[in-house]
Amino acid sequence: MTSQLLLAYVLFCFATAGTPGPNNMMLLASGANFGFRRTILHILGISAGLGFMVLAMGLGLGGVFRAYPVLHEILRWVGGAYMLWLAWKIGTSTSISDRAVGAKPMTFAQAAAFQWVNPKAWAMALGAATTYAPEGGGWTVVPLLAGTFMLVGAPCSAAWAGFGQGLRPFLDRPAILRTFNIVMALLLVASLYPLVVERPNASTPNLAVAGHGAPTPRSRG
Repeated sequence: MTSQLLLAYVLFCFATAGTPGPNNMMLLASGANFGFRRTILHILGISAGLGFMVLAMGLGLGGVFRAYPVLHEILRWVGGAYMLWLAWKIGTSTSISDRAVGAKPMTFAQAAAFQWVNPKAWAMALGAATTYAPEGGGWTVVPLLAGTFMLVGAPCSAAWAGFGQGLRPFLDRPAILRTFNIVMALLLVASLYPLVVERPNASTPNLAVAGHGAPTPRSRG
C-alpha cells in the first residue's frame, strides 16, 4: 500500500467517522445524558466494531453480500427498525443523572454489535474494503485498514461524546433536556433517509451514506 493511498484512506476515515450519523448522534446524546466517562465503553465498542467489520469485509464477507444481495436488504431493514427503537428510547429519556434509575449508556458489546445493524457502518466498512484494499494483498493490507479505521475513528467518536458532555450544564432543566433528547431522536431517524430512498443494485451493495457519495473505484498499490 503506497503512502499516498494510505493518506487518502486516513482522510476517508475522518470523513466517514467524524460526520453526523447514527453512531455520532447516539454518542452526542450519551455524552449529554451520562457524561463522557460513562460513554467511554460506548466509544471503544464503536471503534472495535467498525474495525472488525472492515477486517471481515476485506477478508471475504463483502463478497458474500455481493453474491446474495437479499442478505444486505434484510440487514438494512432490521437495522432501520432497531434504530427507530433506539430513537424512541433517546426521545423519551427525561433524566440527566449519573445515577438515574434504569438509565444506562451502551456497553462495549452493545456498541460493537450495533455496527452490524447500522447502515452507515456497512457503507463505511464496504467502502474501505472495496476501495482501498488492493487486489491480491488482502491478508496484509486489510488488517492495516482495520487498525487505521479504529485509530482514526476513536478520536472522532470521543469528540462527539465530549461535545455532549460540554452541553450538560445547559441541560439541567427537565424541559430543556427533554427537548434536546427529542431533537437527537429526530436526527437519528433522519439518518435513516438513505435507507429509505436509496436502493442497492443487484451486484454491489449501496455505498452512499448521508452526506457522502460512493467511494471512488478500487485503487491499486
